[in-house]
Amino acid sequence: MKSRTTRRNFLKDVSTVAVALSVPISWIEAAPTFDVVLRGGMILDGTGGPAYQADLGMRGDTIAAIGSISADQGKRSIDISGFQICPGFVDIHSHSDGSILAYPNSESRVYQGVTTELTGNCGGSAAPVAGANAEQALDKWRKEEGISAKWTDVASYFAALEQTRISINQGLLLGQGTIRENTIGLVDRNVTPDELKQILRATEEGMDQGAFGISTGLEYTPGTYTPTDEIVEMARIVSRYGGLYASHTRNEVDRTLEAVLEAIDIGRRAVVRVQVSHLKVCGKNNWHRQHASIELIESARRDGIEVFADVYPYTAYSTGLDLFLQPWAREGGSAEMVKRLRDSKLRAQIRKEAENYIRNLEPGDYDLIVISSLSTEKNRPLVGKNIAEIASIWKMEPVNALLRLLEEEEGDASYIGHAMSPENVEMVMAHPLVMIGSDGYAMAPTGKALQSRPHPRSYGAYPRVLAQYCRERKIFDLPTAIRKMTSMPADQMGITDRGRIAKGKKADLVVFDSNTVKDKATFENPQRYPDGISYVLVNGAFVIDQGKHNGARPGKVLRKT
Repeated sequence: MKSRTTRRNFLKDVSTVAVALSVPISWIEAAPTFDVVLRGGMILDGTGGPAYQADLGMRGDTIAAIGSISADQGKRSIDISGFQICPGFVDIHSHSDGSILAYPNSESRVYQGVTTELTGNCGGSAAPVAGANAEQALDKWRKEEGISAKWTDVASYFAALEQTRISINQGLLLGQGTIRENTIGLVDRNVTPDELKQILRATEEGMDQGAFGISTGLEYTPGTYTPTDEIVEMARIVSRYGGLYASHTRNEVDRTLEAVLEAIDIGRRAVVRVQVSHLKVCGKNNWHRQHASIELIESARRDGIEVFADVYPYTAYSTGLDLFLQPWAREGGSAEMVKRLRDSKLRAQIRKEAENYIRNLEPGDYDLIVISSLSTEKNRPLVGKNIAEIASIWKMEPVNALLRLLEEEEGDASYIGHAMSPENVEMVMAHPLVMIGSDGYAMAPTGKALQSRPHPRSYGAYPRVLAQYCRERKIFDLPTAIRKMTSMPADQMGITDRGRIAKGKKADLVVFDSNTVKDKATFENPQRYPDGISYVLVNGAFVIDQGKHNGARPGKVLRKT
């Protein structure tokens, strides 16, 4: 008959072995159960439910226990009593495709609590790179980011991220504009049946290799030249993979409603999940259209179309200065645009159209157009100045100063436009169908980034939501704010193991003080890290530790499965 092992016999046997090995029995009993224990914090689990106090125990990259856990059960145990702990922020609208390779520590993102980014937005993605202009496209990444760009498809781009090692997680959307440019260039025409097949093959290949969907930038080239039907065909492929269609819509000014309707129509026809990117209406003359744009999304949801929107918590946007030119003037890329600017007859037409556009967008206020980056050394002192100031320095009309900048910079100029209503930003942000997306980049106040004065959203979007809009303006409560930055975007991406605090989920976590968390990045001084965030864990590893980046790079490439 086999002997029965009781708890008393087991402990007696363990004690005997310990004596034989000269190992204290107390050491065996006290062996840590978890790699990390965070004790005493108020948990905001990401679902929008009320906060509750509990301890968290992590093993490896996973949350292993939630409850009452003693300090000696963790290899590292931290008392976070008096602080809040929530899932890492999931930035559903990021442009870090290239900059994450230049700044793999991703300081601007992780200091504000971002642990996952979805890049490849607004129709442009780092991959795939193909066609006659492939080397030119890679050269652009090399020039803009100062990186070694050698990838071709999504798989090799992901390999570059993994070889570099990064501090936060990265997912990718396929840029519709990138794929179209790979196929036919920056030209204003319909694709042929064979060219459409190439576009659809590239879309399917990118989805096979782990992309989360496609994005469009329909104000930019070549998105602006793309008919709706072509986008629908791409979106149908994305739908088969359960992916996402994210759209920087065709117009965010006087035809906002038509543009939002187009995004909804694509969702209906392709049966695909839709994200209206950075939902806004620009220009005082157009602000009254914002409420109607929300109503269109609500109506589409009632019709069964899965459509959401994202927003950043600022009344200013940022983009390329060439956006003030009509699509015909931008056709063929920057070199062709500059040729047109140097043709006196065409320049006169470009000038007239740009004046009309600015009159509609910024009510003629050139002081609301602030230069954020320039490529030439001679003009770099103008970064941070608005077009009215530059016109005064150059002693010319503002529109002429804008065109001169575009010509001298060969199209490589960016600006910040102060164009949205504070009331509209609050209304959009508070809406239950809207989540937070920064529209920012991975960077740090070092190296090439110091040559620019970027939009502060890259450094401060998420703390700004918590401080200004939650704590001060009270447009929503803290659990709702956290949900808009965690589980909502995670669900929209289709990732099930992040965005919530629950047993078995990945340990992407932010420890912060809801009373003191605050963005410090401003339009005048944008490259400043926030206050009030003490710890950020990515895949169970500390990256922000006692308020400082420790150099860890535990981020993963996330692939759509």
